[in-house]
Amino acid sequence: MPVETHTRFFETGSSEDPLRLRDGGVLPGIRIAYECWGKLNADRSNAIFLFHALSGSHHAAGFNPAIEGVGDLWQAEMHDGWWEDMIGAGKALDTGKYCIICANYLGGCYGSTGPASVNPQTGKPWGSAFPAVTTADQVEVFVRLLDHLGIDTLHAVIGPSIGGMIALTFATRFPDRVRNVIAIAAGYKTTVLNRLILFEQILAIENDPYFNGGDYYGAKAPLYGLALARMISHKTFVHLDAIERRARQDVVQPDDVLAWYRVRDQFQSYMLHQGKKFVRRFDANTYLRIIDLWSRYDATHEGDAETPVDLFERSRLAGQRWLVFSIDSDFCFYPEEQAELVKHLEEAKVDVMHITVHSDKGHDSFLLEPDLYTPHIKWLLGK
Repeated sequence: MPVETHTRFFETGSSEDPLRLRDGGVLPGIRIAYECWGKLNADRSNAIFLFHALSGSHHAAGFNPAIEGVGDLWQAEMHDGWWEDMIGAGKALDTGKYCIICANYLGGCYGSTGPASVNPQTGKPWGSAFPAVTTADQVEVFVRLLDHLGIDTLHAVIGPSIGGMIALTFATRFPDRVRNVIAIAAGYKTTVLNRLILFEQILAIENDPYFNGGDYYGAKAPLYGLALARMISHKTFVHLDAIERRARQDVVQPDDVLAWYRVRDQFQSYMLHQGKKFVRRFDANTYLRIIDLWSRYDATHEGDAETPVDLFERSRLAGQRWLVFSIDSDFCFYPEEQAELVKHLEEAKVDVMHITVHSDKGHDSFLLEPDLYTPHIKWLLGK
C-alpha cells in the first residue's frame, strides 16, 4: 500500500510585486502546488527536481486522496502517484539518498495558479485573461520555490516528455544550480509535425460551442473539444500496436453514438473512452496553456542564447553530466529529436550519455517500464 502523501503550497508575488512573464503577462501573486519524498541532508545538496508530463501532476508517488481547491478534477485514477515504480527506497530516485521535489506547473489545474483560479482583481476565474506561460517562466517560478526551500544546488533535474524540455531549460538558464540532467523522450526544439498536431488540438478546443473564448467557468465546459484534443494526442503517446491490443479487449458501448454516427468498432470505442475519461480530470484552459508552451519550444530561445553551442557551453563550464533517453517506438518525440539534442551537447563538449530504450510501448514506456530506465539513472546519480 503506497504511503499517504500531502500536497504543499508555495506562494510568491503580490499586487505590489507581481510576477512578470516572458510574453508580457502579469500575475499579481501565484500559488504553486508541490510534493516531496525523502529528506534533505544537512547541507541541502541531495535534492532532485522532477518535472511532469503534459497532463500529469506534482503527485508522482504515494497516495493522495484529495488536494485543496481541486475538487472533482482529482479523480480516483490520480490518487496513486504516476511514477510510483521509480520513486522510493532503493528505486531509481532513491528516497533513502535523495529528496525528490515535483511541482504542478503554473497554469495547471491541480493546485497551482491557473485559468480556473480566482483573479483577485475581479473576484472571478481568470479564464481567457490568464496569460500565456513559457518554459522559461516555469523555470523562474521553480527557482523561487527552491530559494524558499533553501536549496542552492540541485543534485539533478529530471523530466519525461514536456518535463524533459523544462529540465533542459532549467539546466541551461541556471547551470550553476544543477549537477546532473536527465531528459527522457524529450526534444531540443518542437518539430513542425508536433506543432501541427498540437494546432489540431487547439482548434478542437477552440471550436467547441461551449468554449466561449475560455470563459466557460460556471457554465457548460468544452468537453467534446477537450476529448477530441486528447484523442488526437493519445495516438502519439501510445504505440499503435498497443492501442490495437488494448482495444481488442473492449466492447463497443451502446451509448457510443454521436449526432448521427454510431461507433462501429472497438478501436473507435477505445479512443472515445480515452477522451471521455480525460475530460473528467483535466481543464481545457490548462491544456491550451501547456500545449502552447510546448508548441513554441526552442531551447536556444528559452535560454536566451545565440546558438546551441552558446547555450550548452554553460553546461560544460558548470561541469554538468547529462543522460538522454530515446524510445525507439516513440511517435510523439521521435528518437531523431534526442539525437539532435545529443549532437548539440557533444558539439559543446558536455559530458553526455545517450541511451535508446527498445520498447513496444511507445512514448508511454517511461510510465510503464521502470526496469529499462532505473539502472542508468542510478548510475548517473551515484557517479
